[in-house]
Amino acid sequence: MSTGISRRSRRPLSRAVALFSALLLPAAALVGLSTASQAASQAPRAAPQAAGATATFAKTSDWGTGYQAEWTVRNTGTTTINSWTVEWDFPSGTTVGAYWDALITSSGTHHTAKNREYNGTIAPGASVTFGFVAAGNGDPTGCKLDGGPCEGSPADTPPSAPGQPSSTGVTASSIALTWAAATDDKGVKNYDVYRGETVVGTVSTTAFTDTGLTADTDYTYKVVARDTAGQTGPASPSATLRTGSGGGTDKPPSAPGTPAATAVTDTTVTLKWPAATDDKGVKNYDVYRGTSKVATVGKLTHKDTGLTAGTDYTYTVVARDSADQTGKASAPLTVRTTGGGTQPPVDRAKVGYFVQWGIYGRGYTVKSLETTGAAAKLTHINYSFSNIHPTNLTCLNGVTKATTPNPQDPNQGDGAGDSWADYEKGFSAGESVDGVGDTWDQKLAGNFNQLKKLKAKHPNLKINMSIGGWTYSKYFSDVAKTDASRQKFVKSCIDMYIKGDLPAAGGRGGAGVAAGIFDGFDLDWEWPGAEGHAGNHVSKDDKANNTLLFAEFRRQLDALSGTTGKKYLLTAFTPADPGKIEAGWDITTKDGTPSVFDYMDFANVQGYDFHGSGSDNSWEPNRTGHQGNLYEDAKDPYTTKFSAEKTVRAYLDAGVDPKKVVLGLAFYGRGWQQVADGGERGVWQTANGAAPGQFPEESGTRGYDNLIASVAGLTVHHDEQSVATYGYTGNNGQWWTFDDVWSINKKTAWLKTKGLGGVMIWEMSGDSGTLMTAVDNGLR
Repeated sequence: MSTGISRRSRRPLSRAVALFSALLLPAAALVGLSTASQAASQAPRAAPQAAGATATFAKTSDWGTGYQAEWTVRNTGTTTINSWTVEWDFPSGTTVGAYWDALITSSGTHHTAKNREYNGTIAPGASVTFGFVAAGNGDPTGCKLDGGPCEGSPADTPPSAPGQPSSTGVTASSIALTWAAATDDKGVKNYDVYRGETVVGTVSTTAFTDTGLTADTDYTYKVVARDTAGQTGPASPSATLRTGSGGGTDKPPSAPGTPAATAVTDTTVTLKWPAATDDKGVKNYDVYRGTSKVATVGKLTHKDTGLTAGTDYTYTVVARDSADQTGKASAPLTVRTTGGGTQPPVDRAKVGYFVQWGIYGRGYTVKSLETTGAAAKLTHINYSFSNIHPTNLTCLNGVTKATTPNPQDPNQGDGAGDSWADYEKGFSAGESVDGVGDTWDQKLAGNFNQLKKLKAKHPNLKINMSIGGWTYSKYFSDVAKTDASRQKFVKSCIDMYIKGDLPAAGGRGGAGVAAGIFDGFDLDWEWPGAEGHAGNHVSKDDKANNTLLFAEFRRQLDALSGTTGKKYLLTAFTPADPGKIEAGWDITTKDGTPSVFDYMDFANVQGYDFHGSGSDNSWEPNRTGHQGNLYEDAKDPYTTKFSAEKTVRAYLDAGVDPKKVVLGLAFYGRGWQQVADGGERGVWQTANGAAPGQFPEESGTRGYDNLIASVAGLTVHHDEQSVATYGYTGNNGQWWTFDDVWSINKKTAWLKTKGLGGVMIWEMSGDSGTLMTAVDNGLR
């Protein structure tokens, strides 16, 4: 077995019944949230037919602080419309909440609604409607239907200017050009490519190679678009490019690294970025604010000035080589300037895993979320975990088979579940969220009923059912294998947890009894296409099937939205190990083919368990190591040097929207015993297995509160270079790695500079309020 992160998942996520209450501490999964992801889940469509169509707006109810409204799209022409898009702007302070019969995405104050798969076709004279709930009382402005005015089809307008041409390769006698496409209400037919003032080519694509040129010579190019009516639009910005001096093709530079903000004021942002590479050398860098180029610099830093206080700005950087070829843009960075008066808080996710078995040995109930103040601070709760039926390959609940205590048992989780904890156990008045005890004749009790009461107190709190985990991932490969198996599995999960049809057990359960508790699903497959728990089924097709499984969840959840008007969430726990990402997670959208991220709202990216020693001492028992360092530690002796920054960079460099990346934090520690000092206070030093844990079955693991209170003589240290917290009891004593207030403050400050979507926590029982308060304060 390899060391480090590939074994980090030796977090035995056992799901127990009351007979087996003290379980191994899991190392959590991941989740996420974003309204924009639903639009991406649709397959590419043909260009809409805008001729002879109108879109009209009407409020159907109004309560002062918000309203419900609908748009009506009517085909006033003589040909069938195959798809439609309605766009509008709201004034600041008015936002879209729930929506139905369209997929609505938002960017600032601009909102875009696209048809669903069932209402894109509108016959002549027919119409369709879609609706939404708005917070605020502003009316829409600037309405566009398929790019034209909503009052009806406009006169044919010429195309827009294409993007500035750039080079994808030069030789001594040729320059290969590419440019961003122009737009047109009726479609772009082709492009005229100018060298100086002479047309040297007319092409229907956004690429052209100019040949027969002279070596070491500058040439200036621009591009003009032509629409299907033969109209030409304005020229693109000009670009001056230079041919090579001979000796082969000159390649464009690589993308620079993701920029970072080193200083921010009310009116300025100072940026720096890692250098790009080029076979002939990088000449300079173009700095973009949004789509506007604001500077060209010959160094790796730029100070952008003249900005507005309290405003978000997004930056990218493009390298230019000595032949004036530009490469790909860096990953984006979104930064908010300071000041500007009272600003609305950024809506970042705070996702906490609540473990089903926490009500036993940990004594952590749903009410604990309320009494510690966590419920008021969290945006999402992931309930862990639902299992997969080993033969039916459906979502499973109600089977009271305990997991075995052997973490290497390949059948450890087969058929295991805990309907007693989920919805059978009666909670007394003192244990109940609302102070009302359960009665014997309730159809819904247990954790599920307490979650229902918690949502009543916190209406904005979202709850996902998390499926899988370390012990329950064995059959994911099977349920994802075929279109039929995917459809069957997803339907069973929706029926059980969204529609609430729980199996009868102990006088509880029944059709619809759990409806309204869960807002979606968190998929915790550990791991598609790669090593996981002993006995897991793995296939070479897992990576492709994983994406298809997410697509099927998105399809069925969106179909349900069409009948309920409610948006359902889909998130995931995704790995830090680059090998596991490559083996099982298609995170890059390419050639129009959606990535797995196109179907999910956000992902809870693993930010912990980089190193540790499990209870069976099968995972790094002989050397200490940070489990959740922010930056790579210069003294890390392992070949693969893990860090949260490196993990996040892997996703952002692949093109993942930063808002869909939610960084995992640990509310527990991992520890070793008989650790040598080595002059390093035990960091990266020899050890003799896992330290005693919080529970006898959990060697090497303690919840944060227990760790701080129970490990005698522990001195806490902070590594400023790698941003890692650790504790040491002295030479040949215990050494622990964990997150605390200091590291959480550092990590939340860092993730805000990256524009990430928030944080995820594994898991809530380790903290009585100190760490959750740090998370809440850090994300403000």
